[in-house]
Amino acid sequence: MKTDKTSRTAQYMALFRALESQRNLNDRLFSDPYAIYFLEPSLRFAVRLSKNPLIRKYISNIISKKIPGAFSSGLARTKYIDDLLITSINAGVAQVIILGAGFDTRALRLNLLNSIPTIEIDHPNTSNFKIETFKKRIGQPPKNITYCQIDFNKQNLEQLAQEHNFDFTKPTTIIWEGVTNYLTADAVNKTFEFISKFPKGSHIIFTYVHKEILNNPSSFLGGEKLLKDLEKLEERWTFGFMPEELTSYLAQFNLKLLEDLGAKDYRKIYLPERNENGYEFYRVAFAKKTVDKNSN
Repeated sequence: MKTDKTSRTAQYMALFRALESQRNLNDRLFSDPYAIYFLEPSLRFAVRLSKNPLIRKYISNIISKKIPGAFSSGLARTKYIDDLLITSINAGVAQVIILGAGFDTRALRLNLLNSIPTIEIDHPNTSNFKIETFKKRIGQPPKNITYCQIDFNKQNLEQLAQEHNFDFTKPTTIIWEGVTNYLTADAVNKTFEFISKFPKGSHIIFTYVHKEILNNPSSFLGGEKLLKDLEKLEERWTFGFMPEELTSYLAQFNLKLLEDLGAKDYRKIYLPERNENGYEFYRVAFAKKTVDKNSN
């Protein structure tokens, strides 16, 4: 990411959520009235026009040509992660941490989080822009949200946790969406070591890309063009997992893999009527802390 800019991909995800929120109430997967605030004026204008079905279809076609499968995948992924978060809270989670929060608005739009402490951690550029946007649009964000700033490739989560007195005694759900693919292997390992410090019953919801897209981009529809476009944005992907290796990888951090679905899978669950191809390399994993670190 350019040092003086917010994440462009974070804005794309906000665009997708804003467009979905313009659909008829009975047709939309979710409502996100805040996403539109993060868009530049031309995109906000396009979102408002998208209430017209013909214009919406035109915008959708443009996105699909530019990034095949990203639109429907992003929408289904948002809903899927919402549902996984709700599942974890119903299982007794008492705290939520969002790593690389971007323009995630779950702490505002999901009523279930109103009474649950939520910590958002992100790069200073994106985090500051988000805070200022909320101040302008809705006043001060709710008091249950704490904003922390970090560059995941350069700074230490342990130090951040000490500075902000993170509570490691509460069962916690960590959401790590749209981040691992931008990190080094060492940064990913250290983050999972940090996550493993939370107690038994904690959950992690994270996204990753199939490692094969980094080794052989042409093996996935739209892969080559997407990686070239990310290079231009200075948001190059650097890390991925092979799905078959994920269970054993997580086990070393006392995490049990509960679910691991690709874009094709969660689109089929949430958007079965949209027969869109592409973005099959993007995946969502859901794991649970099974034992405390010092357990025998």
